[in-house]
Amino acid sequence: MSLPILYSFRRCPYAMRARLALSYSEIEIEHRDILLKDKPQEMLDASPKGTVPVLVLPTGKVIDESLDIMHWALSINDPNQWLSGYSRTLIEYNDAKFKMALDRYKYPNRYPDEDGSNAKENCLLFLEMLEENLSKHAYLSGDQITLTDMAIFPFIRQFSKVEEEQFNALPYIKTIKWLNAHLESPLFQKIMKKRPIWSKDEL
Repeated sequence: MSLPILYSFRRCPYAMRARLALSYSEIEIEHRDILLKDKPQEMLDASPKGTVPVLVLPTGKVIDESLDIMHWALSINDPNQWLSGYSRTLIEYNDAKFKMALDRYKYPNRYPDEDGSNAKENCLLFLEMLEENLSKHAYLSGDQITLTDMAIFPFIRQFSKVEEEQFNALPYIKTIKWLNAHLESPLFQKIMKKRPIWSKDEL
């Protein structure tokens, strides 16, 4: 029986959250780790835009947006109700405003024609929002983990790695604790195990 094929890059936050949902939902897949600088033609044939993650279903259907992959996986198996009460608004803010600021904070040389001097401050606005939520509940959308947490924390992880000492000194104590709990979770440890780079020679 053929399995869904996931093209992924280990450190990409979009790919991380897709892997989190697929692993949590206990969906068996064929996992193909790739190099972004050497994308396999098989992936580009499936999704010409050339970004990860890409999930190719046995039917031939291609899902190449990370949130769509998460929703697809959770529609099959969602034992702890990640879809219950999640915040679409917070995820949309993460994917648009926060990610835009994060890219300009982490990779300023990619945007030479833009004034990125406020990029870090714009990132911190989002962390303030998260801190406010976490001051009321254990997780971003309540007292249980939801899709909100799992869709967002890989991006906060990426932000935390830019200037790690400075990040750990920030006054967002609850957000840092929340992030560390996810990073230390068995689920995250599982999806971050290193894999050999996939080659078509394996076919």
